[in-house]
Amino acid sequence: MQLRYAFRLYPDAGQRIALAKAFGCARVVFNDCVRAREDARKAGDVFPKAGELSKKLITQAKQTVERSWLGEVSSVVLQQSLRDAETAYKNFFASLKGTRKGPGLGPPRFKSRKDNRQAIRFTANARWKITDSGRLDLPKIGAVKVKWSRTLPTAPTSVTVIKDAAGRFFASFVIDTDPAADAAAMPDTGRAIGIDLGLAHFAVLSTGEKIDSPRFLRRAEKKLKKAQRELSRKQKGSRNRTKGRLKVARAHAEVTDARKEFHHQLSTRLISENQGIAVEDLSVTGLTRTRLAKSVHDAGWSQSVAMLEYKAARYGRTLVKIGRFEPTSQTCSTCGVVDGPKALSVREWTCAACGTTHDRDHNAALNIKTAAGLAASACGAPVRPEPVLAQREETGSHGFPTGNRAAKRHSNQSGRPESSPFRARSMSKRCR
Repeated sequence: MQLRYAFRLYPDAGQRIALAKAFGCARVVFNDCVRAREDARKAGDVFPKAGELSKKLITQAKQTVERSWLGEVSSVVLQQSLRDAETAYKNFFASLKGTRKGPGLGPPRFKSRKDNRQAIRFTANARWKITDSGRLDLPKIGAVKVKWSRTLPTAPTSVTVIKDAAGRFFASFVIDTDPAADAAAMPDTGRAIGIDLGLAHFAVLSTGEKIDSPRFLRRAEKKLKKAQRELSRKQKGSRNRTKGRLKVARAHAEVTDARKEFHHQLSTRLISENQGIAVEDLSVTGLTRTRLAKSVHDAGWSQSVAMLEYKAARYGRTLVKIGRFEPTSQTCSTCGVVDGPKALSVREWTCAACGTTHDRDHNAALNIKTAAGLAASACGAPVRPEPVLAQREETGSHGFPTGNRAAKRHSNQSGRPESSPFRARSMSKRCR
């Protein structure tokens, strides 16, 4: 499978100028492609093909006075920007037809030089390389200093240079992993667990372990408020406002990086220690419409489960998602009797049938494990047959950090109106 390895770049002043030119040229080609498609749609003509657009927007454009500066950057960067536009249109049409999973996507929009995220991609035919001194040599940019935090397991197939909202530069390498090496790195453990995600504790395991929620955003709120207040007092268009915006962006980047590091460490530990993992398919989109929205976003359940998915697929583990309407908080994990709904303030309860006293979250984790069918056999191995492993796709230049400017049409995942009592009860059950 394909994965991304991201490393921090430290370009010098001249390289920053060269990267800015490359970002700008790639943005112009993308916008020209979108404009050509929109003009054809309004005129009722057939959409021009990729080959025609490449010849018109890149090859012929370089020969004109208005677009002669396109020759100052690598042609691979321009071709990849054209491919990104083509991919955006394919995803849009697939979303309209219903053949694409996930929320609906809008048509591609024009990019701006003021966008928080800028990216260019170099494929193998761009002749980029990693020098003996550890620098990343990019065509028409130079050898850029890289902060290597780990070694690359195999030779990368492409690299994406990204500038984020905080003004930081990253190199994101696409790596094809070796299945045999991954299997040897994490041998079978024969253990299985259920995980109950919540807000009081980030996760409660069926083993009884409780993992506290770091609450990165809550802890940084005071610093964020101060930076945002200072930014609001700066005059628009001034250099001080630009500095203030970067200060706010860096503060938010610290929160995002800390949360991502926490999820990576936790998911890696769970995958390495357990052969089978069961989680609940939470309606995060629905929960973000409640008064707990900030806490739900701060927890980052979706990111944590996504990491478990691709790591389980990589190392041959079993990840099972149970239905979100499974009464895990109402069922006694000892005798299986459904005791009815309970208020969120009830953290412990006693089963009326067998008299067992349960911790609410631990009991839910045990029920999640049972509902997923991850009970252990005599040899200790999971007995659930033929699990469907989640796959992680290569997503072009949007692998790190995540972001998409396309308009999304969110829908009610349960298919019920927001005001229905059934949905209100199901959402309350999720906020343990």
